[in-house]
Amino acid sequence: MNRVARLILVRHGETEGESSIRYHGRTDVPLSELGRAQMRLVGRALETHRGDRTFARVFSSPLVRASEGARIVAGDSAPLVTIDEFAEVHFGLFEGLTADEIRERYPDEFARWNADRLAPGYAYPAGESRTAFTNRVERGLERMLAAWTPRGDDALVLAHRGVIRAIVRKLARQEPVVELGSIHILRFDGAWNPEMLDLIDHLDDT
Repeated sequence: MNRVARLILVRHGETEGESSIRYHGRTDVPLSELGRAQMRLVGRALETHRGDRTFARVFSSPLVRASEGARIVAGDSAPLVTIDEFAEVHFGLFEGLTADEIRERYPDEFARWNADRLAPGYAYPAGESRTAFTNRVERGLERMLAAWTPRGDDALVLAHRGVIRAIVRKLARQEPVVELGSIHILRFDGAWNPEMLDLIDHLDDT
């Protein structure tokens, strides 16, 4: 029986810079011990779900929280291909801040952000626009698919919330939530379709 190719997307775990509450886009912060534990749980969950299947290719963002997560999930011996276009969006003046800190320091920009953040033309102050970010990620997706032709095997992508949402939206026309350490699986059977999105049950032990 022919196997169906699957693209498995994983968001990195918690970082030392509190990625659960801070807007670390291009800021290169490492995983915290909690984040590393979350990545180990992802690895175990994928072993249970996938059985003896190995990853044909392993891709990650160039940022250390993603590349470290990829090595934990796939193993140090797995060849890792970095896709520069899979770096998270550049939050500009908002980099490293919480929502409360953004509101206090940049009240006018905070108000515009809340009103327009989903508009295609919205750009973070001194940062990247939504359109430019999406176009960049889609260029990276084209490069990734050129390097891995889905023919009954699996590929892993370890990246960021915005990147995973852009990829799933482009391939499967879905909009996942993408929590830290979440797993998203798309299968290819002539077209890309979601097999599961926003899987987080494996994180119950953290």
